[in-house]
Amino acid sequence: MFVAVYPAAPTQPLIAALVAAGYQPVPIDELSDLDERTPDGGWTATVVEVTSDLGRALSLSDKITDEFALPVLLVIDRTMTTDIADESGFVDFVLSPVDRTELRVRLSRLHSDSPTLADDDIVRFRDLELNTATYQATVAGDPRDLTFMEYELLRFLVENPGRVWSRDQILSRVWGYDYFGGSRTVDVHVRRLRAKLGEERSSWITTVRSVGYRFG
Repeated sequence: MFVAVYPAAPTQPLIAALVAAGYQPVPIDELSDLDERTPDGGWTATVVEVTSDLGRALSLSDKITDEFALPVLLVIDRTMTTDIADESGFVDFVLSPVDRTELRVRLSRLHSDSPTLADDDIVRFRDLELNTATYQATVAGDPRDLTFMEYELLRFLVENPGRVWSRDQILSRVWGYDYFGGSRTVDVHVRRLRAKLGEERSSWITTVRSVGYRFG
C-alpha cells in the first residue's frame, strides 16, 4: 500500500513507523508529484508531517483533498492542536513523536472508509482471509474475533511464511522496537491465535524449539 508523504524529506521515525505498519512511503515535494509518481495500485492515503510551516501544510492538505480526493493524515506537534481545531482539509491527525501502533490504526481507519476494496487489501492463506482495510479475519468465510495485536501478529506471520522468526524478531516487527514487554507476550498471543484458528488450522503456526515460530 503506497502512501504519499509530505515533505520530501520526512523524519526517519515517521518513515520507520510507516514501513513497520506495512505501508510503502513515497515522499513528495509538490502536488504535481501525486500525478507523476502515482503507483499502479493508486495511493492509499497522504501523510502530511508538519515540522515548521503549519499554514503551508494545511493549504497543501486542502488541495490534496479537493483536487485528488485523497484522505490526509496530519502529523503535528502537541502545541498545534488548537491551531487545527477549525481546519477541514484533513481527516485525522497524530501527534509527534509518532506512536507506531496509533499510526497504524489511524491510517487503516483512514482508508477503510473507501467504498471500494482493492484486492491488495486482502491477505490470503488457504481459506484464511485478512482484510487489512477493515481489520477483519475470516476462516472459510466465518469471522474470527481477534484482538488488534492478535490480528497484527497473524498478519505478520501470513505475509512472511516459511521463515523461522525468533521471539525477539517478532516482538520488534509486530509490537515495535520501543516495546518493553518480554518474549512471553509472543507465546501468549500465538497460543490464543491457535485456539481461534481452530484445531485443524492451529498447525499452521509451528513452534521451532529454542528459536521461535514459523508459519505455513
